[in-house]
Amino acid sequence: MTVVVVLEGAVPGRFTVAVSPLAELAACLHVLTEHEHHADRAPWAEEVIRTAPPAFVTGLRRFSPLWTALRWRGFYTGLGSDGGHQGPGHPSSGRGGPGRDGPGHPSPGRDGPGHPSPGRDGPGHPSPGRGSAGRDSAGHPSAGRDGPGRDSAGRAPTLARLPLDQFAQLTAYSCASGYRGYAFDRLLHDPAQAAALRHAASGLPAPHLALAEDLLRGPGALRADVLGFLDLCRHVFFGALWAETEPVLTGAAHRVRQRLADDGPAAALMSLSPSSAQLAHAPGDMAGTAAGPLRVVFDKVHHAVITPARTPVLLIPTLYGAPHLVVKNEPGLPPVMHFPVHSPVVGVTLARSRMLALTDPRRVRLCRLIARQSMTTADLAHRLAMTRPQVSRHLRTLRDLGLVRTERHGRYVHYGLDLTAVGRIGQDVATALQY
Repeated sequence: MTVVVVLEGAVPGRFTVAVSPLAELAACLHVLTEHEHHADRAPWAEEVIRTAPPAFVTGLRRFSPLWTALRWRGFYTGLGSDGGHQGPGHPSSGRGGPGRDGPGHPSPGRDGPGHPSPGRDGPGHPSPGRGSAGRDSAGHPSAGRDGPGRDSAGRAPTLARLPLDQFAQLTAYSCASGYRGYAFDRLLHDPAQAAALRHAASGLPAPHLALAEDLLRGPGALRADVLGFLDLCRHVFFGALWAETEPVLTGAAHRVRQRLADDGPAAALMSLSPSSAQLAHAPGDMAGTAAGPLRVVFDKVHHAVITPARTPVLLIPTLYGAPHLVVKNEPGLPPVMHFPVHSPVVGVTLARSRMLALTDPRRVRLCRLIARQSMTTADLAHRLAMTRPQVSRHLRTLRDLGLVRTERHGRYVHYGLDLTAVGRIGQDVATALQY
């Protein structure tokens, strides 16, 4: 499965790079809930949970469907005050110029009057979580020092102004842990949609069904509870963490903006995930026509096609979200790519190839020899009772996968097993599978 970004007509102005505390909080909550998947963050997560008040621990479990398998869209900017749809009189021309989308789809980072953009709302709508002008030190949109849940004036952010029907729809998707085959646009009014939600959530871990029942019983009360929990997070751990994390994310956002401006969207998107992204043309049709438009293809476990020329894309860096690359592409809302500041070096394709390379019995025997000492092709051929070309093919495979190092001594080339790379295979596989 892949996430495809079609580059035809995708000028840099169709991408907005923003720093978001709410998105980073979602990443942190994911680590706190599933820290066994994030070994490098496990000590931090265990300490936060150990010292947190009971109300926080209870909320962490109750609301966990919002940040586990299917990240809740409410954590991401691009939701206008009317739920992401512009009404009559808004100045969207529908021509798809920089920072704009067609009618009914507000652009991330530059909406019309009354439609708050990420980190910079219109008059009377302060930026969530930031008491100043809502911009970082470079003058780009930023979402704030006061953290999620409330702005510096104590007013509820965009999430609190989201229409209840859309809040219910987006929350239902997380409770069902998927979009395909579900329609929750009339969840609060259609018993059939409510029954479908209960059926989907009943097959998932217990918090999913409990949260679905809370949503159906009282969506307004649930939204208030979620906002209260987000505010509690700020007091328990996120206020201090955000003060340390924001400068790192601001620097990462600046680098991506610079790459967009200097090298264009293809290079900028490839830089988000060098190990799992590929630049390729769409295949031609059955009649043998020329290849289609250029695309950036990300190796993911779900399929989505994003066309920035039609719908502007919001790019958000994350520190605690690594190694995950989260792509949100709900209908009617701007696509979001929540990318790790430090992306994995080894992608799933390379990790799989390394494992497969070590399933060949002859290659394993070869590796056992060069793990002890470096050897020449001739020495290996003699010891393995193989021809030199056969040994060379095996060595070339291992070298191309980064598992063999070479040392030249005069006329001879010695091959040794890179034990550090081999030792990382298990961790690389675990990381790649999560990405």
